[in-house]
Amino acid sequence: MIERIKEEASRLLPEMIEVRRHLHRHPELSFEEFETSKFIQQRLTQLGIPFEVVSKTGVVALIQCGAEGKVIALRADMDALPIQETNDTEYASKNIGVMHACGHDVHTTSLLGVAAILKNMAPELKGTIKLIFQLGEEKLPGGASLMIRDGALENPAPTAILGQHVYPELEAGKVGFRSGKYMASADEIYLKVIGKGGHAALPDRNIDPVLITSHIIVAMQQIISRRRHPNMPSVLSFGRVEALGATNVIPNHVEVAGTFRTFDEEWRLKAHELIRELAENTAKAMGGNCEVDIRVGYPFVKNDEVLTKNAKMHAIDFLGPGNVVDLEMRMTGEDFAYYSQVMPGTFYRLGTKEGADGKMRGLHTSTFDVDETCLETGAGLMAYLAIKSMEE
Repeated sequence: MIERIKEEASRLLPEMIEVRRHLHRHPELSFEEFETSKFIQQRLTQLGIPFEVVSKTGVVALIQCGAEGKVIALRADMDALPIQETNDTEYASKNIGVMHACGHDVHTTSLLGVAAILKNMAPELKGTIKLIFQLGEEKLPGGASLMIRDGALENPAPTAILGQHVYPELEAGKVGFRSGKYMASADEIYLKVIGKGGHAALPDRNIDPVLITSHIIVAMQQIISRRRHPNMPSVLSFGRVEALGATNVIPNHVEVAGTFRTFDEEWRLKAHELIRELAENTAKAMGGNCEVDIRVGYPFVKNDEVLTKNAKMHAIDFLGPGNVVDLEMRMTGEDFAYYSQVMPGTFYRLGTKEGADGKMRGLHTSTFDVDETCLETGAGLMAYLAIKSMEE
């Protein structure tokens, strides 16, 4: 079976490269994936695989095998990021300010490759494959939550779900796994620090929101260093501070945006309380006010111990032990977490590092690209894992 799947994946590689390049040329932002969705529907129609549209642009397809058995779900996301691509390739993005800088074009292409492989093998297999092409992974509330709400995991209900994500730190042809807690929850923190603006040369007549904000940002780090259990990974970072004053103008307010990430729901909610209390009380003590908006984002990704252990074992059989690595916990977030919180799931990494020089093109950058031979591994391995998961 392994050799047969490998042969199919190899045969499909040129076609998958063209599909990936088409998707890369025509990226669409979260919840706006209308043309991408149509393209996926056309490919599924050509393969003779029935599907339905869920949550406006999401697509859920079913491959019924030759006999009844387990239902296994396979997920790929399909949205892009608001980044202007700077790569000089013939398949660079044609949509100004939008780019597949997180590899969702690879995920979608790989799952279409899986669909082609499993459709041909279906008469010989036992079970049902549910293909989930998901919208809006990059933006709250997360397309996974909407698709679950709209019935993507029903009729039939999967017993397990598998997903993969590109990993530019790992060479193409290799994959990585981690059991248990893998990726962090991700919440958005917005602060509006309100003071009283005026002439910067007359600070006694003002309530300086810039100074208040600086105290709040520095003080916030004690939540991580002094209120968190030392064994609980957590991050609190602020990436945007907007104070629209001038060299001689103190503004009326300052706006701040950041993120809080961790791996424990009880501590997560407690930290929200501490962030709110510290920001409000610090501002009040300095004569101002602070409005706090905490937008609860994705939960943490937890990979089922048994499913992931088995998937790693099967990956070793398929790729060889030298091509399967163990992963560390990551503070990045993923809305695959919504699936893994309600059913056994495993979310693994697909190596995509390109070039003989081992050059890495980082995720969420304007130069991100992949070694397209990763598509052969992406489609072949996922097809094999789906078959083995149905058998177990």
